[in-house]
Amino acid sequence: MGKTAKMIIDKDFRISQIDDRIYGSFVEHLGRAVYDGLYQPGNPLSDEEGFRKDVMDMVRELNVPLIRYPGGNFVSNFFWEDSVGPAAKRPKRLELAWRSLETNEVGLNEFSKWTKKVDSQVMMAVNLGTRGIADACNLLEYCNHPGGTKYSDMRIAHGVKEPHQVKVWCLGNEMDGPWQLGHKTMEEYGRLAEETAKAMKLIDPAIELVSCGSSALDMPTFPRWESKTLECTYDYVDYVSMHQYYGNRDNDSLDFLAQSDDMDEFIRTVIATCDYVKAKKRGRKNINISFDEWNVWYHSNAADDDITKNHPWQTAPPMLEDIYTMEDALLVGLMLITLLKHADRVKIACLAQLVNVIAPIMTEAGGGAAWKQTIFYPFMHASRFGRGVALKPLVAAPKHDTAKHEDVTDVESVAVYREEEEELTVFAVNRTLDEDILLTTDLRGMEGYQVIEHIVLEDSDLKMVNSAGEQRVIPKAVNRSSVDGGVMTSMLNRASWNVIRLGRR
Repeated sequence: MGKTAKMIIDKDFRISQIDDRIYGSFVEHLGRAVYDGLYQPGNPLSDEEGFRKDVMDMVRELNVPLIRYPGGNFVSNFFWEDSVGPAAKRPKRLELAWRSLETNEVGLNEFSKWTKKVDSQVMMAVNLGTRGIADACNLLEYCNHPGGTKYSDMRIAHGVKEPHQVKVWCLGNEMDGPWQLGHKTMEEYGRLAEETAKAMKLIDPAIELVSCGSSALDMPTFPRWESKTLECTYDYVDYVSMHQYYGNRDNDSLDFLAQSDDMDEFIRTVIATCDYVKAKKRGRKNINISFDEWNVWYHSNAADDDITKNHPWQTAPPMLEDIYTMEDALLVGLMLITLLKHADRVKIACLAQLVNVIAPIMTEAGGGAAWKQTIFYPFMHASRFGRGVALKPLVAAPKHDTAKHEDVTDVESVAVYREEEEELTVFAVNRTLDEDILLTTDLRGMEGYQVIEHIVLEDSDLKMVNSAGEQRVIPKAVNRSSVDGGVMTSMLNRASWNVIRLGRR
């Protein structure tokens, strides 16, 4: 007899209403993300403003409500004034984070226009690396003030009459990292972020602010960084950022798929630290989480190092162009499940990034076709079907150990309930490599619900990739789930991403 698992789903087992911004993404002036990615003037595939129409179609398919911009490491030497005004007069700059040449052909006004084309909004980051309070305030005035002041009138003179009304602002990027231009100690960053936040809230009290958290779980200052900096920023900010990337450098697929457990531990520790600061400050509000960088990233590291060290100062060099495998898509699915399990505190998340740079969408160099990576599909499924109320499933599943993890559950799952549509979606990953699992789900409180469809993403070769010429790893509908007497039986094939949709009939 094969492996079995059991699960209970009840619409009263609520985690939280899911904030749609959990399906955000990220575009940085890095590699071919902007130039030769979303922007290619003169390409027959581009519109009259130079934006790739096929790329925009794919972004709309992902239904991304929020896009973080312009970095990332890039922002810590970003002079926003260089990116506005007549394009022909904008200066070229040495971009120090990635040792590239920034032409400023696309700036914040063009990017804001592009986000509207893809039905999204800008999440703006300010430079607290090489700049500071005054420049952050000037940028906010330029973006959000209606007019009658120096920087709002400058925006109007640049042909943008209506304010951009940017709602969410990041107070710098990864300021705990020694690699960051203008790296700060926790004391230095806490004070600078506090004073910047205080000033920005005077200009526009309606904005939401994100305080920089630790750049990864294994940072030596984690979680003291969160504790110390939030003691300074608590009264003014709404979120603390989290960043995390994973890779399979040891070529150990079983252990690779266990890394979402590390993400869960990371989130729990940050929540605990936020609540400690709340108690210490005698506060009334929760600091929630903006997990504004997350993905798989490791395939391109050697090539990236070669470009930055040996071939610097190129415009839009091919950097961070990870080509994703089937197993990468599984981990992305597992990370999405982890984010949804913490929907009560994770309110914003940004898949890093969106086009060409560690991205679900790729374009062939020089203006060729756009195509979908393996990771495109679990993100699309979650964004499409994962809006509503996150439900906590009670799962009893076998466990296994890996090289670096113990008690790893064979099945990871979360459910999303959409009451108005009378629809329930179960996201589940079988993260074993060699055994199918029969999952039995008690659908208590979901009388009359039947299976609408069961979608899977799977491939016998975990190293299989997609390309512009061939889409080998794509979702398919299967007949592996059925409901009888309020109990659903589902076959979860080994190493598979499963989306099981149910509705009342």
